[in-house]
Amino acid sequence: MTAPSDALHSIPALLARNVARIGALPAYREKEFGIWQSWTWAQTDDQIRALALGFLSLGVERGDHIAIIGRNRPAHYWAMVAAQMCGAVPVPLYQDAVADEMAYVLDHCGARFIVCGDQEQVDKVLEIEDRVQHIQHVMYNDRRGMRKYDHSRMNALADVQAEARAGHFRYEGELTKRIAELDYDSTCVMLYTSGTTGKPKGVVLSNRNIIETAKNTSGFDHLRHGDEVLAYLPMAWVGDFIFSVGQAYWTGFTVNCPESPATMMTDLREIGPTYFFAPPRVFEGQLTNVMIRMEDAGRLKKKMFDHFMALARQVGPAILDGKPVSMMDRLRYGLGNILVYGPLKNTLGFSRIRVGYTAGEAIGPEIFDFYRSLGINLKQLYGQTEASVFITQQPDGQVRSDTVGVPSPGVEVKIAENGEVFYRSPGTFVEYFKNPESTASTKDAEGWVATGDAGFFEDGTGHLRIIDRAKDVGKMADGHLFAPKYVENKLKFYPNILEAVVFGNARTMCTAFVNIDLQAVGNWAERNNIAYASYQELAGHPRVYDMIQGHVEEVNRSVAADPMLAGCQVHRFLILHKELDADDGELTRTRKVRRNIIESKFAELIDALYDGRDSIYTETEVTYEDGRKGAIKATLTIRDAAVQGTQTRMAAE
Repeated sequence: MTAPSDALHSIPALLARNVARIGALPAYREKEFGIWQSWTWAQTDDQIRALALGFLSLGVERGDHIAIIGRNRPAHYWAMVAAQMCGAVPVPLYQDAVADEMAYVLDHCGARFIVCGDQEQVDKVLEIEDRVQHIQHVMYNDRRGMRKYDHSRMNALADVQAEARAGHFRYEGELTKRIAELDYDSTCVMLYTSGTTGKPKGVVLSNRNIIETAKNTSGFDHLRHGDEVLAYLPMAWVGDFIFSVGQAYWTGFTVNCPESPATMMTDLREIGPTYFFAPPRVFEGQLTNVMIRMEDAGRLKKKMFDHFMALARQVGPAILDGKPVSMMDRLRYGLGNILVYGPLKNTLGFSRIRVGYTAGEAIGPEIFDFYRSLGINLKQLYGQTEASVFITQQPDGQVRSDTVGVPSPGVEVKIAENGEVFYRSPGTFVEYFKNPESTASTKDAEGWVATGDAGFFEDGTGHLRIIDRAKDVGKMADGHLFAPKYVENKLKFYPNILEAVVFGNARTMCTAFVNIDLQAVGNWAERNNIAYASYQELAGHPRVYDMIQGHVEEVNRSVAADPMLAGCQVHRFLILHKELDADDGELTRTRKVRRNIIESKFAELIDALYDGRDSIYTETEVTYEDGRKGAIKATLTIRDAAVQGTQTRMAAE
């Protein structure tokens, strides 16, 4: 696709171009009832126009906000583009958001129209209708369970389309007029931040932001209309929008929607995407499953796996990057590809990947190198909602686990005197909706955006390294640098540790909360004949504590090797009796830790880590899936961890 972007000034304009050029090629696939169904670009255009005409018949005006709530389905993506055709603004929401979270976003954006995926989402909207009184019409995609609902202000999406097709002549002229009015500065989408430190902010992104970013990054990785992606990330997240809408409409590649979250891994294997993105937790979870299965494999298979994986770690990344490798090692690697690497990639669904990315959190070097050693072109990027995702990317042949690459095409990056990373790019957001103060404090008059992250450019390579959130970087009481995420990420590199929260700013030592991974530790417990009845019971088992203590002390040895951060070794830790949960406010919907909430909610546990106690009784309120509140009571053990004596350097120096 080489047409200049100034002639393609909106997503509907890109759709029209794709219909004209590749109209017979698949645009969307969805698996339903175990069968993959496909829609070409021409069929997609027909579906979207019918929805847009239906929206007009319901009274959608220019500038209206249309909320979309549900899992990844073609109809939901069509609704977003149909909203744009009408001059309205699509606002996707997290499908697992509880009613209160949903109420805030719907009220803040003033949504008059809502597209729901199914009965569950409709019920949440009806629950908050008395608080969000500007809702005029609700539409739903899945008819199951909806027959007895009051349909005076509610319709199935298919019925909206059918009515529009029947009376299309009434609105065709108006729709054509509104599409023609769209330009590069028209709003393309509004996406809400995860709200790590407060209420989510509505990030307004224009057609210029999305299309220029999609054009530049598609060229960077040579994406083309024959590529395949799996759309499984939350639709409310900017990453899904740029991959499944921005880049998809720019390049014309196919967007595949899984049948359900539960079947995602199976559907991934069936599709075999060529372009794939996943946060580190997905890659970590897949590797955990592989290692669990290999522990249960026969001795011969386990020995063969260990032998060839050792070879892959030595030469796999070099072969992937086209670097010199001896002929003997290439032959041995080729044999390993037949016996181990190929079947393993096929099982994971990664056989066809040309370009893979991970971002959001730091990924463990061992995990990152594992996938690259198999010949999977996994890379890292650094981005934000406010940047339309891309700030830096790793070019092919320059991929490392400890950097996030070089500035993406069209992006400028600079480091402030205090170490904070700033960027400026065509993808820079327009504004925070109804929040000029935050807009002004985040983006200056010259377009430079403060990321809130601390980092630096490496000498020689020009690659960016991110240390931590700038606001989280502090000093220990003795002046040593405190960077909690650096230590937390090292702890989470272990499959047995799902989450970690490190404390220590302005204190004499670092301490930590740890969440175990129930699947990994549960499998370990089964192999070691350890009986348990619940997460809480397993988390408190002495042998689990022994295992986690070993991990903590290994991390301490690793941290001690870094003179700047050696003061961040964990002196004491406890294993939490519950998983940190977004429904309890402890994590965002993108699973980022809300430190202020955790520090307030578990203040007594933090105090116990510092006052020398070896156990503490606690009661914690939890929210169940049906919205009911309950309490978990437990006596938690607190363990000391060995730390390494080093010649450390003061942060003040």
